[in-house]
Amino acid sequence: MTRTPGFLWGVATGAHQTEGGNVASDWWYRENQPGSPVAERCGDAVDSYHRWPEDLDLVAGAGFTDYRFGLEWSRVEPADGFVSRAAVAHYRRIVEGARERGLRPLLTLHHFTLPLWFAAGGGWLRPDAAERFLRYVDALAPVLEAGVERVETINEPNIVAMFPKLAAGGLAGGLPEPDQATTDAMIAVHRAAVARLRANHPGLRVGWGISVQDYQAEPGAEAALEAYAEPRDQVFLRAGAGDDFVGIQTYTGGRLRADGTPVENPSAERTQTGWEFTPGALGGAVRRAARVVGGVPLIVTENGVATADDARRIEYTTGALESLRAAMDDGADVRGYFHWSLLDNWEWGHWGPTFGLVAVDRATFARTPKPSLAWLGSLAPSGVPA
Repeated sequence: MTRTPGFLWGVATGAHQTEGGNVASDWWYRENQPGSPVAERCGDAVDSYHRWPEDLDLVAGAGFTDYRFGLEWSRVEPADGFVSRAAVAHYRRIVEGARERGLRPLLTLHHFTLPLWFAAGGGWLRPDAAERFLRYVDALAPVLEAGVERVETINEPNIVAMFPKLAAGGLAGGLPEPDQATTDAMIAVHRAAVARLRANHPGLRVGWGISVQDYQAEPGAEAALEAYAEPRDQVFLRAGAGDDFVGIQTYTGGRLRADGTPVENPSAERTQTGWEFTPGALGGAVRRAARVVGGVPLIVTENGVATADDARRIEYTTGALESLRAAMDDGADVRGYFHWSLLDNWEWGHWGPTFGLVAVDRATFARTPKPSLAWLGSLAPSGVPA
């Protein structure tokens, strides 16, 4: 099949998970406290702060046309009111390096981590949260002016709003309902950031990325499904009304009973993260998101699988792309696909789950491409397989 002209075909990474040494962030502080609940430290991560040229070479060499990566706020503003010109210049060099290799960069401005000073003052619930985030956004002007076409303001704000409950109770009974105050605050910050970015950078396309898993209703559970999904992702999807795109980030799916509890399937294949191996969840999540957002275009900003078996990664991704193609054929306006992740990296407290198309030796940081990298990159000329 022929791709829609300009269809984004890329891979994604996160700043804290790959860069290493983000010593001014709240997560670094949490990881390094005595008795930390974080099982394994990020530490040097996979040293992408220094090895980003090699990473970009891998992306471009495999045939991808797009690269989503994160900026670390705690590097740009390690102390309240101090903007590091060196950090801003560093991220500008990555944008320039991507453009030189023929890659379109999609920047994520916030991916879970916060500057420690911001978090210590109340984080997203502090009364000046929007003002402080906009100051960071303004400081990124030299980066955005280096050839950036698209920006994701916040990665998975719905998961961020669940953090307090996730820390307290885990995933028993499904995803917890997001904290309402955090939900309201993050939507307000996003709307303010979109307005500021559009005012200062005309032509920049702005959105945010929402975790949208493929919930399906058991017979008679349609109302329960709506009640479950509304606070967990749909309110965030609707907050993207008027944006240039909404990012969809999908890994798994499941079924819901009429009482709102998930159906446990003991025979289901599980990934390294314990999620059900459900390749077709991407198409289901995209269909539901398309109904909620109306006319706003979608970009799949994350999709992948945690497995040590690269053949299963290719099988999962093939199924995911086939389900995406079917959703698009049925009318979903999808403008791109980004695979998570380019590299095997730190996964929020654990090194075990391997999502990457490229393996990384944690002692030497040597990158070893897996067969899935060349396979997925080779699909770029035709996009999603028919």
